[in-house]
Amino acid sequence: MTKGNLIVNVYVNNIATPIKGATVNISDGINSINLNTNESGQTNVIELDAPDIKYTLEPQNEVRPFNVYNITVYKEGLGITTIIGTQIYAGILSIQDVFLSTTPGEAGRQTIVITPPTIWENSIPKMEEKVKTIEDGKVLPRVIIPEYIIVHDGIPTDTHAPNYYVSFPDYIKNVACSEIYPTWPEETLKANVHAIVSFTLNRVYTEWYFSKGYNFTITSSPSYDQKYTYNRNIFDTISNIVDEIFIKYLKFPGRSFPFFAQYSDGINVVREGWLSQWGSKTLGDQGYNALQIVRHYYGETIELAEAEIVPGLPTSFPGYNLTIGACGEEVQLMQNALNKIRGSYPALPLIPNANGIFDTNTEEAVKKFQSVFSLPVTGIVNFATWYRISAIFVAVSDMLKGIFE
Repeated sequence: MTKGNLIVNVYVNNIATPIKGATVNISDGINSINLNTNESGQTNVIELDAPDIKYTLEPQNEVRPFNVYNITVYKEGLGITTIIGTQIYAGILSIQDVFLSTTPGEAGRQTIVITPPTIWENSIPKMEEKVKTIEDGKVLPRVIIPEYIIVHDGIPTDTHAPNYYVSFPDYIKNVACSEIYPTWPEETLKANVHAIVSFTLNRVYTEWYFSKGYNFTITSSPSYDQKYTYNRNIFDTISNIVDEIFIKYLKFPGRSFPFFAQYSDGINVVREGWLSQWGSKTLGDQGYNALQIVRHYYGETIELAEAEIVPGLPTSFPGYNLTIGACGEEVQLMQNALNKIRGSYPALPLIPNANGIFDTNTEEAVKKFQSVFSLPVTGIVNFATWYRISAIFVAVSDMLKGIFE
């Protein structure tokens, strides 16, 4: 049997508080292994059995194309969390975040079930709704990337379903991992991410649910929106792509709003004018790039645009990569952010002279940060690394603010 990889990250409450020395039990129902987390709250990357990748490359429902594992995490003085159904694919790194309660022992136990992606399940047709445009009433003045998406974990009228506050990139990663296979061609994954981002930003821009009196941005129901699976594991192939392109959405020339980019599996559910997930995989195999794929389904005039990131992060990406020899205010901001993050993640080496000059100490700190947060380890601060540093900096700052206020 082929192998996939898994890393487990353990925190208390949020990503700003990694837990050293937690015990992580991973089981397939027959065999199990115990691991311990390091000072960054991480286990070692381990190999696990997974079905052959071929089962993800063609539509089929005879062989489940991923293996599932149950993960139980505990540490003395904290609660116990069990994740049922973490998915492992051949050749893919699966990243499972686990959050422990501050309530100790059984009283703080929680169990989370990860359901299969919609591409494996029988697809559920989405509710066909009219695209809301500026003529329909309340809209935001510009297209923005919000700091958080409020996800209602159920259909809109389910008043008992919880709402989750999820960072925008994490929401997009979750949906993509809940909808499609991470083994597909890179350009296919990008095309699907563009559709997911555009769908989401249309909901944000039109304030679709808020305008109807609801207190959330979007639902987790694929019948109404997109599938979101609370606390599911994500995959490195999808995560890296989202980090690179989460601000890019689809629109038509002359229109200010994000296109309501609907999609289906293309096998059980076929809709004219919707992106076919399996069809996009075929086009990716044939060498189409992401923009060519989305134009194949949504029309030749559709284009990519970039949304504005709302304030909340320290500053915007400078527009160019930072590497050895770079200097200036942007370098110093990044150095100071890494030094502050080091308070929660001591494995990051200190940058002793944060003077705005990108030296070898800075490069080593960047590489370690990229390693800890499952980014490609290059030592270069590109768009993806900049915004991950910014997001973790904000999380750590908010955590410290809560302690000292």
